[in-house]
Amino acid sequence: MPISARNQIKGTVASVTRGPATANVEIDANGQRLVSSITVEAADELGLADGTEVTAIIKASDVLLSTD
Repeated sequence: MPISARNQIKGTVASVTRGPATANVEIDANGQRLVSSITVEAADELGLADGTEVTAIIKASDVLLSTD
């Protein structure tokens, strides 16, 4: 599926933690940990489980960092 977003990171699902409405999906991207919060419905539709290969597509206007 072609997509215009350029920030794409391939990885493997390390874990899926399901809540009542939201699933937190932890992704191992070559040793880097990414976490995505998606709906449980979306996680089910995508068939996400440990070991599933995924592409994280990051589309954000801001990334904020802070130090004390």
